[in-house]
Amino acid sequence: MEKKIVLTGGGSAGHVTPNLALIPKLKDQGWHISYIGSHQGIERELIDDTGIPYYPISSGKLRRYFDAKNFKDPFKVLKGLMQAYILLKKLKPDVIFSKGGFVSVPVVIAGWLNKIPVFIHESDITPGLANKISVKFASKIFVTFDEAAKYLPKEKVLHSGSPIREDILTGNRKKGLEFLGFNEAKPVITVMGGSLGAKKINNVVRGSLKSLLENYQIVHLCGKGNLDAECDHVPGYRQFEYAGEELPDILAATNMLISRAGSNAIFEFLALQKPMILIPLSASASRGDQILNAKSFEKKGYCKVITEEDLDGGVLERTVTDVYKNRFDFIDNMKKSGASNTLQNIIDTLTKGKKK
Repeated sequence: MEKKIVLTGGGSAGHVTPNLALIPKLKDQGWHISYIGSHQGIERELIDDTGIPYYPISSGKLRRYFDAKNFKDPFKVLKGLMQAYILLKKLKPDVIFSKGGFVSVPVVIAGWLNKIPVFIHESDITPGLANKISVKFASKIFVTFDEAAKYLPKEKVLHSGSPIREDILTGNRKKGLEFLGFNEAKPVITVMGGSLGAKKINNVVRGSLKSLLENYQIVHLCGKGNLDAECDHVPGYRQFEYAGEELPDILAATNMLISRAGSNAIFEFLALQKPMILIPLSASASRGDQILNAKSFEKKGYCKVITEEDLDGGVLERTVTDVYKNRFDFIDNMKKSGASNTLQNIIDTLTKGKKK
């Protein structure tokens, strides 16, 4: 008998990546997969590449602060709820898996109204606003960090770890170096600011290029619209807005990472045992989830953390020197982490929990 699942989540790559990790395994195990997302979010572009049927719905942002759009967006959410309700009646899934983001809220509520089991996943230590709302309508909530359990209804929490894309673990160092035009003479630093980039990280890295390139080669994933033409032909430096199918090989060629502290990304780096410098989004620009993620990893000896407020060229260069000098200590700690791919455990739970 065919098993049907609806995946949802969007707004940023972090709300899509775990779904991308699940899709190949779900396909292999005979699931019929559909995706509900927003009309213009990054999830549409990413899911289109998989060949999975994609159904867009109206999506409004849920804000904790005053904005004129707060008066209009609730109507978008209600419209999305009606669209999701009708879609689910048509698709008849056995189960819904939500990765969060504002577009997921109408889907989760519509699933509950249709009496479809809903499982959601929270990547961070503290739940975002969308998942705070969604958890009321969910059968269970998977969490990545053990620490997250104290912020959620205990009877619904399942500790799963982070669903890691299997292809991330299959990169080839030689292919990565060839793609980048790099050599084995100097270690490689990969800089990642998230799918939307990180202006301050981009600026500080580029301002420190002369010094850093004396000892390292740098690949810079700087986010959409953030390429700098003046850096195009700097020897030992490559910049891209985003890396798709080349990313596993780039990461295989990488000796150290400089990154934001989004949960999905840092757990992939942990699985790859790559020493990290994490620069979390500041509390003024976020709800502070990345700060907690980074502190948790630093406490376990997986990384060094630089706050955005402290970030400048001198601090970055000193931290790079320190992390590379002590790289084997970080790698040893990561080897002891017991981090593993949790995809099958999640799918097994979805199979047991699906609609009878």
